[in-house]
Amino acid sequence: MIYRSEAGAAEVEKRYRELLSGWPVPNERLTLSTCEGETFVVVSGPPDAPPVVALQGFGANAAMWLHQIERLAESLRVYAVDVIGEPGLSAQTRPSLATDAYTRWLDDVLDGLGLDETAMLAVSLGAWMALDYALRHPERVTRLALLTPSGIGPRKLSMLRALFRLRPFGDKGLRQTVRYALGPGAQDIAEDKVGSFALLIAKHFRPRTERVPTFSDDSLRKIDIPVLAMVGGKDALLDSYEIQRRLNKVMPHATVHMLPTSGHLLPDPTQTLLPFLRAS
Repeated sequence: MIYRSEAGAAEVEKRYRELLSGWPVPNERLTLSTCEGETFVVVSGPPDAPPVVALQGFGANAAMWLHQIERLAESLRVYAVDVIGEPGLSAQTRPSLATDAYTRWLDDVLDGLGLDETAMLAVSLGAWMALDYALRHPERVTRLALLTPSGIGPRKLSMLRALFRLRPFGDKGLRQTVRYALGPGAQDIAEDKVGSFALLIAKHFRPRTERVPTFSDDSLRKIDIPVLAMVGGKDALLDSYEIQRRLNKVMPHATVHMLPTSGHLLPDPTQTLLPFLRAS
């Protein structure tokens, strides 16, 4: 069970469906059959535009793209995938990150979408999955846009200490924890519909406890497709400066944008993402 209660699961799903009903651009909603169960995808943008598979971070779903989808879908065919085992409408199965399960799952997703190859736009844990997939199936990934990617720099233990310190203080402590985790961009999180949804998820969702594997230098060197990474200098979850250092060292062809005043939640990145994702 990925939720703390059935009632909490129902509340999250209800709110999610309400947000989906307000998706700001024409879209198609698909449920694909995969080796890990059903996978939900929201498809937006011109059918003949360059394809982009979007993978959200942990504790999220396709709703995280609500603020960017209008601009992205003007010139891209965006497939916003609900990652399995996360609080979306996909299967609740949660295979180990130490296996090739997510590669096989993404194979089925891309096959179900009719994509021989695609660019990937991914956040945090989703960025780890995109990197892992590109390593195992480089012929199917044309370029990678990675926002605060996991698996490159170490996690920060300060976030875990804050979680244990603030969790006992109920909803107030939960808001402070989420704000601390996401950084300066989340100060008014409760006043935004997507932000308040994130708080609801944090209240009812059981996060993954498995440590995200770290990619070796040799593995990262094998990725020779265009890569754009964006990280926040005040990220409370990941060591963004180590991410920048490692990528600059082992992937000199990658472009790394350090946003020194941002946290794990980056400001709207579409201005930087669009020219990169539209490039052939």
